[in-house]
Amino acid sequence: MTVLLVHGDREYLRNPGEELQTDLGVLTVPEDVQPGDVLATHLDEEFTVRRLRGPDLFHHFERTGAPMLPRDIGLVVGETGVAAGDRVLDAGTGTGVLAAYLGRIGAEVVTFERKEDFAEVARDNIEMADVADAVEVRTGDVTENLDELGEFDVLTLDTPDAAEVVARAPDLLADGGSLGVYAPFVESARDVETAARESNLDDVRTMETIQREMDFDERGTRPSTSPVGHTGYLTFARKT
Repeated sequence: MTVLLVHGDREYLRNPGEELQTDLGVLTVPEDVQPGDVLATHLDEEFTVRRLRGPDLFHHFERTGAPMLPRDIGLVVGETGVAAGDRVLDAGTGTGVLAAYLGRIGAEVVTFERKEDFAEVARDNIEMADVADAVEVRTGDVTENLDELGEFDVLTLDTPDAAEVVARAPDLLADGGSLGVYAPFVESARDVETAARESNLDDVRTMETIQREMDFDERGTRPSTSPVGHTGYLTFARKT
């Protein structure tokens, strides 16, 4: 069980039995470590043990590219209604953040990553998230395996050829199943929505994901003047 060792704004991932060496001192994580424990270094600096949660996965997974943000994952979960026991087909694994979130919900996830080195990193990340029994990372092009995968409750896609998979959604989705597709460019989102409509899926809609943080100070309150928080486009649809 990987845990997070927290001291102020510092965070370190360690497994039971491993050593932490920092300028704050050295400590060895006990084999029976539990969340909530307080461990002291040889310099008497205290670290609190914390269980890994979803946002921690986003911040601490080894990255092979830009992972899906937690806010976008929240939309995927909320709009598709993915739940424990659902069978999910995911493509474009990347770092595995979305797949790990879905595995933690209790879904059974089969996720495809084209690049072998990316897939290996994702497998390590999935293992660290303690969901290896729920998430299977496969190397390959999902479009070449669609005929043998069976039926799914949810499709989640983040690939350049997502529209091709969406065109097959009526055969891949169980009745009432949903899909959620992330696209970084509006042209790709348009292709996905067109494919969903031509496949006679219902409740097809595309939204831009954008948020602004708020600034609070003694002068007053207003949206942050930092860059606008656009991430991409999400298309959702359902088979009835």
